[in-house]
Amino acid sequence: MTPDHPPPPVLRRSLVAHGWSDDELARACRSGTLSRVRRGAYVDGPVPSDAAVRHRQLVQATVAGLRRPAVVSHESAAVLHGMTTWGLRLGRVHVTRRPPASSDASRTLRCHVASLSDDETVLVDGLAVTDVTRTALDLARSVPLEVAVVVLDTALAQRLVQREDLDAGLARLAGTRGSRRAARAVALADGRSESVGESRSRVLLHRLGLAPSGLQHPVHTADGVLVGRADFVSETERLLGEFDGRVKYGRLLRPGQDPGDAVFEEKRREDAMRAEGWGMVRWTWDEIDGAMATRVGRALRLRLRRGN
Repeated sequence: MTPDHPPPPVLRRSLVAHGWSDDELARACRSGTLSRVRRGAYVDGPVPSDAAVRHRQLVQATVAGLRRPAVVSHESAAVLHGMTTWGLRLGRVHVTRRPPASSDASRTLRCHVASLSDDETVLVDGLAVTDVTRTALDLARSVPLEVAVVVLDTALAQRLVQREDLDAGLARLAGTRGSRRAARAVALADGRSESVGESRSRVLLHRLGLAPSGLQHPVHTADGVLVGRADFVSETERLLGEFDGRVKYGRLLRPGQDPGDAVFEEKRREDAMRAEGWGMVRWTWDEIDGAMATRVGRALRLRLRRGN
């Protein structure tokens, strides 16, 4: 097993069958030899620090203890598929049962009731799980728009799902609860987004009526030489937008290069794009919900006032 896929939890009933007593289990937990994933389920050593890995173990333990079969879905399916978990709540295991089952919720389990076709389920680690398309759309129906777009952008960028699959899935879900919300998220989704910060920025810009006209825009000299590429572009105003995440500079680093050199090269790239008549506005993660909108709006107005 890899660190991201540690051995599944062992249930109490199995340990008892092999001679463990409840007192021994309690002592093993106190000493750190075992850790309890949930009531009646244990793993060797400490519980993993990674939230997605912990949730995977919680899913395995919970599904193993279900009295009636169910399909792992929503946030839990996203974890099993290796999809992004940004903004997702991983405290409870999500499963779906077909009608006429009834919905149910507890501290560790959320049971949804919905129609599921056989081709919308797959096996992951031996568990029945909604496929990536249905998982993405179920999340788009139930989580905030910003989170849904992050999930969809990342799935498209990683080629876990295709646009036509999302459109076909939406058609099947038409008229169901949350389908309009999902359709809005799919309409905004774009696999060209390269980070969570870019996806979040784009959602807010759309919401404020400042939507860019394009993403990952290349800037060339008059001779056709590529001088740079910007995260966002408003072509009419000849304004470029850049989300500055720390990860970006990490991606720019070449072997043996330090972060200061990468920042210097990024500055030279920006200067080269400005020299071609483009304006530039930048923002950071902490500014997405605040200063970004003000800065972009002001830059657009200035570009229009000056006639670009």
